[in-house]
Amino acid sequence: MTLWTSLEPASATVDPGSSTSVRLRVRNTGDIVDEYRFEPVGDLAPWTTVEPQMLRLYPGTTGTVELTFAPPRSPDAAAGPNPYAVRISPTEHPEAVTVPEGNLTITPFTEVRTELVPPTVKGRFRGRPRLAVDNLGNTKVTASLSGSDSGEKLSYDLRPANVQIEPGRAAFVKATLKPRQIRWFGAKQEQQYSVALRRAGTDPLKTEGTFVQRGFLPGWLAAMFGVFVALTIAFVMIWLAYKPKVQSAATERTQNAGALAPPSPSAPISSPPAKKPDKDEPSDLPGGPDLGGGGESKDAGGGGGGGDKDDKKDEKKDSGEKKKKKPRKSTAADAVRALADREEGRHICYRALVADKGWEDPVCDGGVVGEEGGPPIKALNIAVSGTKGVTGASAYVAEGWKDGDEWQKAADGKNMYIGSSKEAVSPMQGFTIKVFDGTVCQRSRVQEMRWLDRVCTDPGDWKYGGSPMDKKHQLEAVRFSV
Repeated sequence: MTLWTSLEPASATVDPGSSTSVRLRVRNTGDIVDEYRFEPVGDLAPWTTVEPQMLRLYPGTTGTVELTFAPPRSPDAAAGPNPYAVRISPTEHPEAVTVPEGNLTITPFTEVRTELVPPTVKGRFRGRPRLAVDNLGNTKVTASLSGSDSGEKLSYDLRPANVQIEPGRAAFVKATLKPRQIRWFGAKQEQQYSVALRRAGTDPLKTEGTFVQRGFLPGWLAAMFGVFVALTIAFVMIWLAYKPKVQSAATERTQNAGALAPPSPSAPISSPPAKKPDKDEPSDLPGGPDLGGGGESKDAGGGGGGGDKDDKKDEKKDSGEKKKKKPRKSTAADAVRALADREEGRHICYRALVADKGWEDPVCDGGVVGEEGGPPIKALNIAVSGTKGVTGASAYVAEGWKDGDEWQKAADGKNMYIGSSKEAVSPMQGFTIKVFDGTVCQRSRVQEMRWLDRVCTDPGDWKYGGSPMDKKHQLEAVRFSV
């Protein structure tokens, strides 16, 4: 051993978003001049800097380098003790590598963000918004939820009513709002409400929203109904006042009752001639007219065999066609149109083409497609409603922004595809996206990294999501909201 080291102090504490420093003393205990290189290793290496990165020491001399730790204020900076290490590589004695270790304690912090999706819901009997709760801190969040409004005009059903969220993750709470009084007639009425997130030791975090209650019957229909009732009453009154007199003109004719004698028993009764079947009408009788191609039909015995064979061939053909047909997989446009029919407002639905798995089922308004730590995403299928359309483009791990690829766009309720299903094209590393009315938000999960921060577009502008272009990590999972 030609090297002596000492960390001062061996343990340190730092707040996320700030920095702290530790000194590392190094002494050359050998008998020749040597040069030492310093490299941080471990989970804290991305947040550690060493100054200087190289020392040249004479025998018996001591040098000092400074280690600076600057963890970000994000869920990636896990709260609690975190070990770190520095690899020291001598130039003259490369086999005598030394790795001194220390301990850095990162203090906990809590940051919670909530959002109602959509912020405004409409309905006659109920509204169904969703509350997205993002844990942006580095500790687990446990909270309960409740709804309130002025005048207590709404009732609230929140599922789940209690959430536990790990750092860097999100939870979605389904809310059902019901008006306590139904509006049968009249114009729509807006009611402000809020959903409160309550945590021990902190003030409630309230998220405001609007419920627009519509009348059960439109105003014009109520006016027409009133006019109809008034006209009906007026007609009945006129009828009662001017009721016409009705006299019967029928007379008895009993004197002529014997004029019509019954037919004589000896007289033959002729039956009417049988009606000939029309040429265009099919006959239900055996031996009837042949509707297939003119001429007289064969007798019942001779024609039965051929008919059975034809029926069997038709049955085989039908069964073969049924086997060949496969059910069509639901697309993002199918999902967003069905959701828009049930709930008014802005919606976005999407699905992912995952390598070695194929297309997933579509999800909507904040659901996750892809798999954390799973195979990469090759392509995305996106559809929107209430945003006047969507547009986007994809970036690939190997090709980056491919030459010849153009921005894809689709109107409300239509499919937009970005990425490529070809095996020769690498998986996606990121994408750009925007909507033509309002904003679209996204969070991405890429290889070797946790969930990235939530990014929202400015109105009419686009934003990039996914791996940093210089990292070229594969896109693993993604979720959207509008």
